[in-house]
Amino acid sequence: MNTTILRTLSLALLVGTATLGMAGMATVEVAQAATVRPAVGNALKAAISEASSGNGSGAMAKLHEAESMPGLTASEQQAISQTKEYIAAKTGAGGGSVGCRAKFANDYNAGRYHEAIADADCLRSSGGLSGNDQLIVAQAYYLSGEYAEAIRAARAAGGPSANELILSAAFKSGDSETMRGVLEQLVSEGKTQYWTNLLTNAENTKGLKDHETLDIYRLRFRTGTMRSKDDYMLAGELALQVGSPSEAAAIMQKGIDAKVLTDDRAMRLLNLAKTTAAKDVAGLPAMQKQADAAASGDADVKLGEDLTGAGRYPDAVTAIQNGIKKGVSDQGNAKVRLGQALLGAGQKDAAIRAFDSVSKDDPAQATVAHLWSIYARTSH
Repeated sequence: MNTTILRTLSLALLVGTATLGMAGMATVEVAQAATVRPAVGNALKAAISEASSGNGSGAMAKLHEAESMPGLTASEQQAISQTKEYIAAKTGAGGGSVGCRAKFANDYNAGRYHEAIADADCLRSSGGLSGNDQLIVAQAYYLSGEYAEAIRAARAAGGPSANELILSAAFKSGDSETMRGVLEQLVSEGKTQYWTNLLTNAENTKGLKDHETLDIYRLRFRTGTMRSKDDYMLAGELALQVGSPSEAAAIMQKGIDAKVLTDDRAMRLLNLAKTTAAKDVAGLPAMQKQADAAASGDADVKLGEDLTGAGRYPDAVTAIQNGIKKGVSDQGNAKVRLGQALLGAGQKDAAIRAFDSVSKDDPAQATVAHLWSIYARTSH
């Protein structure tokens, strides 16, 4: 046999390693002048045929048959070595961790994902399973539609790429809790582009009240993730509804300046917010007196939220702290308002403590407070 065996191996190995590269496996160059005796060549042809059909033990038996021939030439030894590499790449047999890696690559590239997952066990037992290999296993699960297993494997792999895969698998499987956890981690790492996804996920939290929905839109406003004119309109309307007209006016003006809001309805809402805000400013002394005279601190907290919306953060902090000292009907709400006022006043650490102290007894309120805590930690 001349170079037939070498040509066959060259093509097979080039195809087998086209997509997923393997360290330590070089492509085969055809030795034009090589000569291989028929007995050796026939055994190697048979080994290749067995390997191609997935019969590793049969392929190795034929390879050993060729190896046992007396007086092997350098060309024959080269052909045997290359055939051994091919068997390892196709079946994992005879190559130790190198063989496992070769088969792992070939199975993954060929779309045989469950076989690739099994190949990883071979790599693991030989001590050759790397973090990147674990990520490929996670991808194999993902491409097989086994999203829970993909999440598990990606978590074991770790790293930024793993987080992206976990996020996609969680989305595909409708696992909102896992999605939120990964998005929070990505945002906490400074990847602010994920605020859009995180806040969209938060909008689906069960039990959200209008005030808490507004808090999510307040974060959209601050993180630059308002998506459309509907976001500006809803945020403005909710701010007016809770009695924060200065904030509503600022939101609407921002949308108009950005040329997102262009219709008459938006202008009417802006004008209403400005008119109401002017009345509130004029009535602040009276509101302050009423809050001071009230036995409960709820009016102080409400006054503080209005002052926060108007940008008067130190005054807002004082009002809300006075209200909390008196006693309020909703401790969680008061702590969120205090955190927002403290953050506006530049007291970031105190704001984080306020947000983090919100009880988890109300999951929706706790979710909002947690988002604001993340924002406080990551904002500049």
